[in-house]
Amino acid sequence: MFTRSESHPISVVTGGAGFLGSHLTDRLLAEGHRVIGLDNFLTGNEANIEHLAKNENYKLIRQDVSNHISLPDDVDFVFHFASPASPIDYLEHPIPTLKVGALGTHNTLGLAKAKGATFLLASTSECYGDPLVHPQREDYWGNVNPIGPRGVYDEAKRFAEAMTMAYHRYHHLDTKIVRIFNTYGPRMRLRDGRVVPALIGQALKGEPLTIFGDGSQTRSFCYVSDLIDGIFKLALSDFHEPVNIGNPREMTIKQFAEEIQRITGTSSPIEYRPLPVDDPKVRQPDITRARAILHWEPRVDFEDGIRKAIEYFRGRLN
Repeated sequence: MFTRSESHPISVVTGGAGFLGSHLTDRLLAEGHRVIGLDNFLTGNEANIEHLAKNENYKLIRQDVSNHISLPDDVDFVFHFASPASPIDYLEHPIPTLKVGALGTHNTLGLAKAKGATFLLASTSECYGDPLVHPQREDYWGNVNPIGPRGVYDEAKRFAEAMTMAYHRYHHLDTKIVRIFNTYGPRMRLRDGRVVPALIGQALKGEPLTIFGDGSQTRSFCYVSDLIDGIFKLALSDFHEPVNIGNPREMTIKQFAEEIQRITGTSSPIEYRPLPVDDPKVRQPDITRARAILHWEPRVDFEDGIRKAIEYFRGRLN
């Protein structure tokens, strides 16, 4: 059992074997935290945390956080990152996605309240839906279709934000909310349906690069170490309203595909397919709040980050 000490805070990370959860775990351990990872492995991957198997400051518990959570340990921070997070995952698992956003958030907030811990919710830029405001600021309420196929993820996160703020206002819990924009890097799954692994994987295999729609929709890609740095700073801040963390460097999907062609040297052509329902036309974070409150902004250059991601995915193909 981990017991509280001033020099070694104890953090719970739900979704601890996921892409972001595992990187967050590494950062927390590097900062002197002891970490309890919770994951039911619906979309998590044990390979993401296998390097921690003998780390005495880390333990993993196989747990669906949509069910009651009981831990004997002291806890200083609860980071709620559990959720399917790619379109393929939440379209395949719509009800677990809703449950982890609703019940999972309720349970993890309850854990933080019982332990007197700080709570940080991993929310998403999908709260803005297909936005009518560009770039997206935290005071924009969004344009979301609650009954569309993406609604199971979008509305789960919006509900999670509402519940987090309710616990802050009613129970005076120390809470934070990060709205995460498109993030990429090592430990993403090649076949999770997101644009970065999808196009890199196709390029490395010599397959056509699949673009949905005409490729004019935009995204803003943040390297994972930059994102985790912003999240860590937010956890230590005194700010309680949502904060965008992402890279404001915006590009079209077609431009991104052309960059992948150039950097990988593939001769694969671009292939166009119909645009999915409710696919956002634009996505770009306004990070004024993060700059002012956290003194944070992304530092990893796009080409440097993409080359690291390509090398990681190249290793997964061998």
